[in-house]
Amino acid sequence: MIEQVEKYLKNLQNDICDEFGSLDSKSSFDKDAWERDDGRGRGITRVISNGSLFEKGGVNYSIISGDKMPKSATELRPELEGRRYTALGISLVLHPENPFIPTTHANLRFFIAENEKEEPLWWFGGGFDLTPYYGFEEDSIHWHQISNNACKPFGDKIYDKYKKWCDDYFYLSHRDEQRGIGGLFFDDLNEGGFESCFEFMKSIGNHFTKAYMPIVKKRQGTPFTKKHKDFQLYRRGRYVEFNLIQDRGTLFGLQSGGRTESILMSLPPLANWTYQYKIETNSEEEKLTNYYLKPRNWI
Repeated sequence: MIEQVEKYLKNLQNDICDEFGSLDSKSSFDKDAWERDDGRGRGITRVISNGSLFEKGGVNYSIISGDKMPKSATELRPELEGRRYTALGISLVLHPENPFIPTTHANLRFFIAENEKEEPLWWFGGGFDLTPYYGFEEDSIHWHQISNNACKPFGDKIYDKYKKWCDDYFYLSHRDEQRGIGGLFFDDLNEGGFESCFEFMKSIGNHFTKAYMPIVKKRQGTPFTKKHKDFQLYRRGRYVEFNLIQDRGTLFGLQSGGRTESILMSLPPLANWTYQYKIETNSEEEKLTNYYLKPRNWI
C-alpha cells in the first residue's frame, strides 16, 4: 500500500511544481530533501518565493512513523490509542502575488495504524479548497464544477457530501466566517477497499491542476492597486489564524515531531492584522464576505 501511494504522490508533486513553476518568470520551485535524525521521517519540500506569480508557495511530500498516534488523531478516533503508525502525504499552499488570484490549498494523505493483536487500520484523507480575496462568479462555478467532476465516477452524492464537509471544516469559529469558497474535504476513507479508495484519492489529486490553473491564467494579468494589496494582506491574516488555531493537519505535524520548517511553509510571507479594519459599504471587498464567503451551491 505504502509503495503505491508514495510513488503516486511523488509524481504528483513533480507534476504540480513543473506546471505552475513554468508560469513564473522570476522564480522556480527549489527542492529540499530532508530526513529526521531518528530515521523515522523523510520528505521533499519544494518551495517557490518572490516570484512574478507566486509570492510564496510550497508543495511538500513527507512520510513519518511513530509508536504512538498524536492527540490530534486520537481525539476523534480513540481506537487508534496505543497503535504505532505510518503517515505519508502531500500538502500544498500557493500564495499568489496578485490579489485577484486566490490562494489555494490541497492535501492528500494515507495512514496505517497497527498493533500486535489486531488487523491494521488504514485510511485516506485530503481534498482541495480555494481562498479568494476578490470574488468572481465564473471562477467559483468552475472550481466547484471540477470538484464535482473529480467525484462523479464514485457516486452522485459524493461531491455534495465532501463539499459540505469542506464548508464545515474550513470555518473560523472565532470569526464566524468561512475561510474561502470551499471545495472538497474527506477523511477516514476506507470503505470499499484499498483500490477503490486509492482511485478516489488519485482523482482528487489529478483534478487539482484542472481546477486551479485556468483561474490563475485568467487573473494573472489583472492590474491591482495598493488598496487591493492591503485587503489581500488583511484577509491573509484569517488564513494564518485558521492554520495555527484550528487546522488538524498543522497540529498533527507539530505533535508528531514533524519538520516545523515544512509544516509552517503554508503561512504567507506577509499578512496584516489592522485593528478594526473598515470595509467600504457596497464595495467588492464587502461582497467577498457577504456573498462569496457564504456556503452556497455554486453548480
